[in-house]
Amino acid sequence: MRRLFGCLLMLAGCCLPVSSAWGFETPERHEFVVKNFKTESGVVLPEARVVYGTYGHLNAAHDNVVLLPSHYMAELHGYEWLIGPGKALDTSKLFLVTSELFGNGRSSSPSNTPEPFHGPRFPVMTIRDNVEVVHRLLTEDLKVQHVQAVIGFSMGAQQAFQWAVSYPDYMDRIVATSGTARCWPHGIVRLEGQIAAITADGTFQGGDYKEAPKKGIEAFGMVWTGWLYSQEWWRDELWKTTEKKKGMTLQQVMDGYRTNFIPGADANNLILQSRTWESMDVGTTPGFKGDTKKALRSIKVPVLYMPSMTDLYFPVGDARYESRFIPKVTLLPIPSLWGHPAGAGASPADAKFLNENIAAFLAGKAITGEAVAAE
Repeated sequence: MRRLFGCLLMLAGCCLPVSSAWGFETPERHEFVVKNFKTESGVVLPEARVVYGTYGHLNAAHDNVVLLPSHYMAELHGYEWLIGPGKALDTSKLFLVTSELFGNGRSSSPSNTPEPFHGPRFPVMTIRDNVEVVHRLLTEDLKVQHVQAVIGFSMGAQQAFQWAVSYPDYMDRIVATSGTARCWPHGIVRLEGQIAAITADGTFQGGDYKEAPKKGIEAFGMVWTGWLYSQEWWRDELWKTTEKKKGMTLQQVMDGYRTNFIPGADANNLILQSRTWESMDVGTTPGFKGDTKKALRSIKVPVLYMPSMTDLYFPVGDARYESRFIPKVTLLPIPSLWGHPAGAGASPADAKFLNENIAAFLAGKAITGEAVAAE
């Protein structure tokens, strides 16, 4: 089931989408609902709701689609660094679908699901759960049987890899920026530290809080911020190169992240998506028996793998390791000091590097990446 918010979809081929006609890109918001959705853990949600956005128009053949799965606590606007005139994704030609993860407070989440699954009783949703419901959205609701590409940043990159393993013939290629096919043990340790910052707040009460655990969420924001950018970014005070923070002191920057890291975020939602993130491993896909290498070797399509050289969430070393097992990989690290956000065009140089190389990859042009010692 789909509910359309905003303007009606234009008839295919009749004219350019509104966003292109007016010179800016704005998505249309939709919802897709699945009744009695069985999660990978075996829990059945009476209603699973996914919010998604669309840019451009779907052509008559339904073959101009690119999927952009969202990252941590993001919503449907999360890929605008890649969309529009002069960027890699042209909405006068492509139909873009931006899906929102379970747990972001808009799609089905601990905060918006009634009992018996409200709050801490909401089931852990895996990356595969998210991929499964979006596959149904595309095939059942939009009648799309194949996409040109799946492009993902961070947890979106996790989803892109899962798509390539779960549905190896569904796309022509994938792009993964600042994200890996498995959350390796050090990443789990980091995420558990951030979860512990929330749960240590006495008002959290096991997730059945009467008021938001403000101090726990603030501690979460500070812990998260310490991993967000590179050490060099902080040393060189690169926040001063941005319009919003150019006049700020270090203390002001820290205070901003502590008190407003993800505005309005619910504590149980933050924890749920952290659990989704840390449970990711393509090797636990049915049929692979926990063998991550075997799952990576099963990927059929070309992969543009773009880790950030200074990412502390998804270290470049993990991407280099995984690349050894992906048959058609181009490993192209992003030369940036902007840490994890480099994979979403955090600086003008990052955005230029991403858009130029992703556009070339989608066009089938050869890209020279790092040498990979295949195994």
